[in-house]
Amino acid sequence: MLDKVKELLGEVNAFQSTSREEIEAFRIKYLGSKGLLKGLFAEFKNVAPESRKEFGQALNSLKNAAEEKVASLNEALENAQEDSGIYGDLTRPAEPIQLGARHPISLVKNQIIEVFNRIGFTVSEGPEIEDDWHNFTALNLPEYHPARDMQDTFFIEKNPDTLLRTHTSSVQVRYMENNKPPIRTISPGRVFRNEDISARAHCIFHQVEGLYIDTDVSFADLKQTLLYFTKEMFGKSKIRLRPSYFPFTEPSAEVDIYWGLETETDYRITKGTGWLEIMGCGMVDPNVLQNCNIDPSVYSGYAFGMGIERIAMLLYQIPDIRMFYENDVRFLEQFKSAL
Repeated sequence: MLDKVKELLGEVNAFQSTSREEIEAFRIKYLGSKGLLKGLFAEFKNVAPESRKEFGQALNSLKNAAEEKVASLNEALENAQEDSGIYGDLTRPAEPIQLGARHPISLVKNQIIEVFNRIGFTVSEGPEIEDDWHNFTALNLPEYHPARDMQDTFFIEKNPDTLLRTHTSSVQVRYMENNKPPIRTISPGRVFRNEDISARAHCIFHQVEGLYIDTDVSFADLKQTLLYFTKEMFGKSKIRLRPSYFPFTEPSAEVDIYWGLETETDYRITKGTGWLEIMGCGMVDPNVLQNCNIDPSVYSGYAFGMGIERIAMLLYQIPDIRMFYENDVRFLEQFKSAL
């Protein structure tokens, strides 16, 4: 009789089902008014006195196991039905995930990087919180230099020598300090200037600056690189360089592309001239090379820099720079199809 109880205990422990009907039949078989346990308890009086304790413990174990099995299977079944009620048919294919869109600034930055990567420029990055040396002094802007007023700077109050970088030229300084020529690098990144926010200006914006240093680098090399860039980026093959001034390059120039006058928009953005300014450039000043431990009698180089927002506004005809920073989903969703 004891062997029979142990056999039934093994069957109870092994039983599994996800059918309510099978679970109910199992309950009736073992725990019903005419079930196996009812009969076994009735047989208890016929068990020899010396075996009653062991037989009784086995019967109780069998009863508890049967009750727990029924309870656990019913709970699992109810949980599955509840999940199905909340989430529907869990075997159905999932709803397609709504894809996001790259920010237009990221799109344009990646395009610029790709264009210059094709002619051997690597990407270099640096800190947004800079010191005076890398942001100003090493770039031929010593203390009290009047050209510092060209860049309204956010200084860190606790340390007047620490500031938010005003251009990514500071990254170029760090790169020149740690690498020997030939150097061919571009430095994309966010910069900060203490300016009033308007449709055409912001206190936070993004730049890409390029640097090439080697022996016998000439202004003609710079012009050829810029011409290649404008063709690849804008599809424009006509550029002009106007004399300008930057403390860290000499000679310096502003770069214009001929945008054309085919549409009303062309007239508006070029103010009727057809020409559009896109960046500044020049030959690296020998003082800058010397400050970065590069011999200016042996090496020369050129540098250029452009605002990513300005390029994006041209490519996508965005009229207000503030739209880049408002996180308006209606604006950002327009760029889902862009690569």
